[in-house]
Amino acid sequence: MTTFPPTYPNNHRPQWSPQTKLVVSVLMLFFGVYLLYQFRALLPPLILAIVLAYAVSPIAVFLQSRLRLPRGLAILLGDIIFFAILLSLPAIVLPPLASQVAALNLDLQRLLEVIDSALRHDIPLGPFVLHLPSLVGQVPLAFDQMLQPVLGQTLSLAAEALSSVVWIIFILVVSFYLMKDFAIFDIWIEEHVPPLYQEDYRRLRMEIHRIWGAFFRGQLTLALVVSVIFTAIGFIVGLPFALSMGILAGLLEFLPSIGHGIWLTLAVIMALLFGSTWLPIPNWAFALLIIGLHIAFQQFDLNYLIPRIIGRSVHLPPLVVILGIVAGAIAAGVLGIPLAAPAIATLRVLGRYIYARLFDLDPFPHSVAPPLPPPDPQWYRRLSSTHWLNRLAQKYGRQSRTSE
Repeated sequence: MTTFPPTYPNNHRPQWSPQTKLVVSVLMLFFGVYLLYQFRALLPPLILAIVLAYAVSPIAVFLQSRLRLPRGLAILLGDIIFFAILLSLPAIVLPPLASQVAALNLDLQRLLEVIDSALRHDIPLGPFVLHLPSLVGQVPLAFDQMLQPVLGQTLSLAAEALSSVVWIIFILVVSFYLMKDFAIFDIWIEEHVPPLYQEDYRRLRMEIHRIWGAFFRGQLTLALVVSVIFTAIGFIVGLPFALSMGILAGLLEFLPSIGHGIWLTLAVIMALLFGSTWLPIPNWAFALLIIGLHIAFQQFDLNYLIPRIIGRSVHLPPLVVILGIVAGAIAAGVLGIPLAAPAIATLRVLGRYIYARLFDLDPFPHSVAPPLPPPDPQWYRRLSSTHWLNRLAQKYGRQSRTSE
């Protein structure tokens, strides 16, 4: 007996009721959260793969457009160039850093003498007295108890090293296919968005892409620029370990708002302990000089470098950034600290859209703000020799035409 599929009058299929749609949506949400929890170990390497894709993508696009290379080959060469740059950094940084570390023994000896003399005294705390020598005597015992379990875990450390190699290969493969097939993924997602909301999807995708693209690519550029500036300032004023402090300043740019405070605290402590390497001023005066230079650079960083390099997309109040960094560290460990700012900015975009939809408001009242224009270079043009030569040529050319 042959069976035929049911036919519907006028091709009108039965539709789900609002209650059924709500139940299915809630079940899908819980199922998605469950899958996210079960495969949570994949999240850190997946995030690192996305970071690597954002970092290598400009190199791959440049190679593909200029050299007319296939997409896959351009991505592979981009990975090679990116890691070659990373591996060459130690060869560039270590020689001058070693010359600074050579003086570290004397400084450490001096610092240890200060600490040793301070630990020989008791500290009165109200009615109590803190006996530091007895506490210091317990440190070696506690350190020995910490080392014994670590030394007995050689096999597990080898297994973790092998697991790390596997994760590195996974990150490289995933980042390669993210860059290679991103357009395919994007088209697939857009096709499954209801037609009435496809324009909203495009706008949200554009804003979120600008946030993360500005953060990853701009942050790397900003870190390099800040490292060069702080290293140069450190050598000029005689800050101890200027190269190390310059590199640290660039790395701390990944912690918006609080990175400057961390660097300034460390620099002031070093200025008070060691002073300048060549300026004949007291240590406290040198610390004040460091504070003044840092305040001036912070204004330059906030008003010029960050708007020009990263843009306004990731700008958040300092308190929100600090709370986000703490929450990111609790939720995702070390990886959550640098990614807190763009994640909060993304949640801000999504939250604004949901709020507008819930209250029937325009979800996109303003267009996406373009990057800030560069400063007006008219003052430079007035001082340049080319400007004066052009004016003289125009003046004498006008006079010669008049005389004719």
